[in-house]
Amino acid sequence: MAYRVLIAQFMHETNTFSKLKTTLEDYRKRWLIEGEEMVPRFTGTRNEVGGYIDSVKKYGWEPVWAAAANATPSGKLTKETWEHIRDLILNAAKKAGKLDAICLSLHGAAVTETEDDAEGALLEALRGIVGADIPIVATLDLHANATVKMARHANALVSYRTYPHIDGYERAVQAAALVQETLEGRKKPRCLLVQPAMLQGADSGKTTQPGLMRDLLAKADAFEKEPGINVVSVQAGFTWADIPYTGPSIAVSHEPGAEGRAKEAAAAILDEIWKRRTENTSNFRPVAEAIAAAKAGAGKEGPLVVADGTDNPGGGGYNDTTPVLQALVDAKVENVAFGTIYDPGTVQQAIKAGVGAEIDVELGGHTDSSMGAPVKARAIVKMLSDGSFKNDGPMNAGVETSMGPTAVLRIGGIDVVTISNRIQTIDLQVFLSQGIDPRTRSVVVVKSVQHFRAAYAPIAREVVLVDSGGICSPDISRLKFTKLRRPIWPLDGVNDPYAGQRP
Repeated sequence: MAYRVLIAQFMHETNTFSKLKTTLEDYRKRWLIEGEEMVPRFTGTRNEVGGYIDSVKKYGWEPVWAAAANATPSGKLTKETWEHIRDLILNAAKKAGKLDAICLSLHGAAVTETEDDAEGALLEALRGIVGADIPIVATLDLHANATVKMARHANALVSYRTYPHIDGYERAVQAAALVQETLEGRKKPRCLLVQPAMLQGADSGKTTQPGLMRDLLAKADAFEKEPGINVVSVQAGFTWADIPYTGPSIAVSHEPGAEGRAKEAAAAILDEIWKRRTENTSNFRPVAEAIAAAKAGAGKEGPLVVADGTDNPGGGGYNDTTPVLQALVDAKVENVAFGTIYDPGTVQQAIKAGVGAEIDVELGGHTDSSMGAPVKARAIVKMLSDGSFKNDGPMNAGVETSMGPTAVLRIGGIDVVTISNRIQTIDLQVFLSQGIDPRTRSVVVVKSVQHFRAAYAPIAREVVLVDSGGICSPDISRLKFTKLRRPIWPLDGVNDPYAGQRP
């Protein structure tokens, strides 16, 4: 008889410092899919749901497709949004009758108007429905603010091991394999989580070059080879969340007799994070330096990729700050592709005018003018589209993306991809789908801090990461925490990673 397994996804990385609430419409702009419609949408994709779909086929499970929900990072989920998505999953579990297991794709940093630990609350509710003996596993983002509640109610938390996150598929396959072993009686996993008194650490999880995070993952790999240790996950945490649980953590799934060794493994990795807590390979530079590099590189082969990292929509950035765009306009830099500016009003203005028209625009800067006023310019409407494409990868290959109604506006020598849905620029199709080949441009601007590297680093002659003063600034002195556990490094005079607690 086939094992009956519920599959669901609920993802959001919540920047609690954002003024923008996250609504059901925000989910619908990326995806909010119920039931079996998950299968055609994600079959063949390289994300977690795609991994679970293939695992269902591999193991011959009888799947219960609950829902898949994912929205661009922004502010807290409204109560209505949280309860709607939560109940889609809980009601599917209640209506399913007998379940043998649950496989989830979570983020681990979702915050709602009523829940500081949304994933912990969801796992707790599911555990209440299916009981203590049914295996529940969840994949997490590497930037999860993971909690003891999540670990208490899951048998394993399986986090990404790459940043850019190109292994969502593999992590789901790993989680499903552990479920299969459990169903066959070969494993009895349970999970523990340890979190130090640290707001930041693990070099934010960057894995594109040798360094701290790769060293931590090597330690995790070694522990996973030991008897009784199933999964060792390193979460770097998501800084821009004013909740008690923000920061790095280690989750270890282990067998009943290996709890002591699991605690030792977690402590060993956290000790390494603590010893190397000041290591940071992100080199944010002033906008003026990026403009100088752009002018100096005119005519050279390959684009200069300028990453506007503090307006990263993947961390809750507003996607419409303008200092970089304004500086390029003022400097009259040529042959630039700019992706993207969120400005649905200007898109509608362009649609009304039509391709080829010249229009006076006030582009971007509408969410928070303190992060750059609108760029006032004369623009030519070069292209109009519905903004839809499929990612080429490496990240989320095959996944459908919608920028909403989209206009390419030419301002001087700059082609600006102007969009109606906030998205992070992680894929070349952001430009290619709009008739722009970024490989032929002198300068390419992306609204991203790290994920862009998977697709754009291979084509770049140089990458410059800039601080344009957006909401995702690395300067944590700009953030006012009221709920964060204290004392904590680096905000307080902490010289013990377990200040105020013991592992």
